Amino acid sequence: MAALQDILYRVKLLAVRGNLDLDIKEVQLDSRKVSSNCCFIAIKGQQQDGNAFVETAIQNGATAVITEHFPETINENVTYVQVESSAAAAGYIANNFYGAPSFHMKVVGVTGTNGKTTIATLLFKLFSALGYKCGLLSTVQNQIGENIIPASHTTPDAISINALMRQMLDEGCSHVFMECSSHAIHQHRITGLQFAGALFSNITHDHLDYHKTFDEYIRVKKSFFDNLPSQAFAISNAD
Repeated sequence: MAALQDILYRVKLLAVRGNLDLDIKEVQLDSRKVSSNCCFIAIKGQQQDGNAFVETAIQNGATAVITEHFPETINENVTYVQVESSAAAAGYIANNFYGAPSFHMKVVGVTGTNGKTTIATLLFKLFSALGYKCGLLSTVQNQIGENIIPASHTTPDAISINALMRQMLDEGCSHVFMECSSHAIHQHRITGLQFAGALFSNITHDHLDYHKTFDEYIRVKKSFFDNLPSQAFAISNAD
């Protein structure tokens, strides 16, 4: 349980309708998973627009809605928060709701067209062999110590990432190695996370169906490094 006003820390707010002094039990991106005292974040994705499911979320128990545009019909029992970017807001809100787990571990992100899974997995195994309890977020699987959790995306959504990292922290992990795909960077799935460092493997003319141009693909990859903390390390493959 967390206060709505607290989980909005670092989110760029445009307007608020309703009371921010609410207790939030969970945050969700999927209206079907919403239950009572939930904060629903409406994100416009490639396939569906979360704004079309705001009413469903409210019917399922949402008491707060994060959106880039207020709906035409306002429910007086619900707090609506208009934000600059719902996707970016989801990253910050998830980070705040789960107690900023990435800030309490050394998180290393791996990006590049090829080699992300191999690099992240090798680092996980190396540091585990050195005696550290580690977490892994990869295309093949997510892992907390020796506990394997099936993976559905190269990089999960922001809420799933922070929930997993909270679990990793609670179970004593000191290091986390994760793949950071260009899709995840562009869609703000890693927004709000604190990285101790990042690695860049390579870049080829893949994924242009999504990024449209090679320059845009490069810009997205570069933005990951541009947003690293000043004390973080960055390693690039010079081969």
